[in-house]
Amino acid sequence: MDKNTKEETIKKAASNGVSVNGSGKANSERLKVLKTYKLYIDGKFPRTESGHYFVFKDGQGKNVANMCHGSRKDFRDAVVAARKAQQGWADKSAYNRGQILYRMAEVLEGRSEQFVAELQWSGLSAREASLQVEQSIDRLIHYAGWTDKFIQLFSSVNPVESSHFNFSVPEPTGVVAAIAPPASGLLGLISVIAPIIAGGNTCVVLAPEGAPAPAISFAEVLHSSDLPAGVVNLITGFEKELAGHFSLHMDVNAVWYCGNVAEHAKLVQTNAADNVKRAIITKDIKWNSAQGQSPYFIMKFQEIKTTWHPIGF
Repeated sequence: MDKNTKEETIKKAASNGVSVNGSGKANSERLKVLKTYKLYIDGKFPRTESGHYFVFKDGQGKNVANMCHGSRKDFRDAVVAARKAQQGWADKSAYNRGQILYRMAEVLEGRSEQFVAELQWSGLSAREASLQVEQSIDRLIHYAGWTDKFIQLFSSVNPVESSHFNFSVPEPTGVVAAIAPPASGLLGLISVIAPIIAGGNTCVVLAPEGAPAPAISFAEVLHSSDLPAGVVNLITGFEKELAGHFSLHMDVNAVWYCGNVAEHAKLVQTNAADNVKRAIITKDIKWNSAQGQSPYFIMKFQEIKTTWHPIGF
């Protein structure tokens, strides 16, 4: 085949959507290059240190993406990043934290088509996926509004017998390790992240096994929303391998388990007792309803600080 004939063959094949190899012959099938969704740790997108990944399949069994198989070392790195970022995030004004959460909603709104497509990989219809993205955006706005209001609601001036003023005020717990609801996709993930960071905590979150791609795409939203590095860290992997590590790490202040495996819930509670970290087990929550959002979710990860101040001298 001369050069002109070869070029003409390639042009015709390309116009008909047919892949052509270097010899000018048409390929009946082309091996698609799948996107590899990386982890999100300390404001960066590293590959898992293990070097392992798993192939995510859609509802028809078709390979659609490669997902990093997160490891214990990845989790430890994420905790270090979360601890480093915690004080700076807690020191930000409540109003500023609300601005950043609202910015997340804006960016997610602009990329909604991508998230609808990725949620459909998990078996949702186009309508169901679209509704979930809309609810996820609204949930971010809901918690953005609570950042500068929940302290007013839950703080108090306490009556005491002595000549003192006595104030009780919520303060962030610190670093929270969370296992997102496995069956609620993007909405469940955001319903866990938003109240944790609204209250000034940082977090390490295990993405839902059934919908890992939207979780890492949401990390890209976080990355472009003025959120400081390390405030939110996202790991893809398997609950059965990581639940114990999430609850056992000694520099984690609280763990939130939203899975549905009774054995894992018990393991989380048992491990949490080792350093008396707070263990929150959430089950039977309908995340797509009003039940899935509340300022009380913010308060699950707050400590109450009481201050005594003398009256007079």
